[in-house]
Amino acid sequence: MWTSARGEDRQEPLWRHLLGERLRSLRHQRGETLDDVAIRAGVSAQYLSEIERGKKDPSSEMIAAVAGALDVTLLDLTQSVAEGLCPTPSSASRRSAYQATNFALAA
Repeated sequence: MWTSARGEDRQEPLWRHLLGERLRSLRHQRGETLDDVAIRAGVSAQYLSEIERGKKDPSSEMIAAVAGALDVTLLDLTQSVAEGLCPTPSSASRRSAYQATNFALAA
């Protein structure tokens, strides 16, 4: 768990959910159907749908196959998903860091 900027306890996103969201986004950007991508990846449309909805935790080989079917590298795909796992600094923490820097410079 992690705490949001408002002090709320929130559960960290799961890799498979972010991966699924990214794959669906890429597929939609290309204007393709589940069937289009599934055929090229060598999986069923049902299985690809479950990956996109975060219901399945696919193997690295399966992720590579779907990435290839979407014409993205495995590296680019995993980096974009990993960026979604990194919490963004809240405005309060940025402000605090800015104030600390200004205080140190003034001293």
